[in-house]
Amino acid sequence: MINKTLVKEFLLLGFQVDHQYKVILFILFLALYILTILGNLVIIVLVYTYRKLQSPMYIFMSNLSFSDIIFSTNIVPNMLVITLKERPTISVNECIVQFFFYGMLGSTECFLLTVMSYDRYLAICNPLKYTYIMDISLQHFLLAVSWVTSATVSLLPVVLLHQLYFCGPSVIDHFFCDLDPILNLSCSDTRIIKTEALIASTFVVLLPFLVVISSYTRILITIFRIPSTKSRQKTFSTCSTHLLVVCTYFLSIITVYSNPSKTHSSNVNKVRSLLYTVLTPLFNPIIYALRNNEIKTVLQKLLIN
Repeated sequence: MINKTLVKEFLLLGFQVDHQYKVILFILFLALYILTILGNLVIIVLVYTYRKLQSPMYIFMSNLSFSDIIFSTNIVPNMLVITLKERPTISVNECIVQFFFYGMLGSTECFLLTVMSYDRYLAICNPLKYTYIMDISLQHFLLAVSWVTSATVSLLPVVLLHQLYFCGPSVIDHFFCDLDPILNLSCSDTRIIKTEALIASTFVVLLPFLVVISSYTRILITIFRIPSTKSRQKTFSTCSTHLLVVCTYFLSIITVYSNPSKTHSSNVNKVRSLLYTVLTPLFNPIIYALRNNEIKTVLQKLLIN
């Protein structure tokens, strides 16, 4: 019988550059991580401190920021260690746990962005019924479904991963534990888990994306029917920030996972993954802070005081 505990840890190669460049990368990643945490914390604190921001849209936004904080913390601190350490290793169980949180939080972000697009659809296309429909019970229900569904969907591949045998090699040419690099190291039959991952990605990414497209198609149709140019611009400004965040996030996913990794060098894949794992959680609070008038107003008052 094959001993699946033969390989107990994986070697993460990270970014294979000269030592002086590793120091530069470490400082850069650390700065981006700190900015990501601070930026998302500011969003959370503002939403739960100022009554003006305690509306459904901002409650969902604060959950998105909370998800981004955990998502970055799951990836970046270990990436910082990998950048400076000579032979950075991670145990098989730790690698699978990191993948679980990576999948769960990525799924949560997809669902939260979908919920936010539905919220904007109700606010713009059904303004008279908005308060009645989007009450506190529905808000809590949508948030619970987003988080619980994400955890449930991400749990199955983790269970399947624990059934695999890892007999060597034990080198992951990446800076974190993604599914494909883990499967490439298994000497077991991985067809089941690959099929499950494909089905799950359809449910987690494709369906939410179609809902977002449908919501914004109806929103744009409604906006174009508004006779006043000034009113159209004002209405569009209420959802343009979220639309920009949605485009940034889903385009990042498409950029990372649309093409098979074998068609690109490992360094190209790592750079593409940085867009999704490091830059997107940083861009979200910046986009909201720069483009959302209510948040900008609250920030200005806070800085002045």
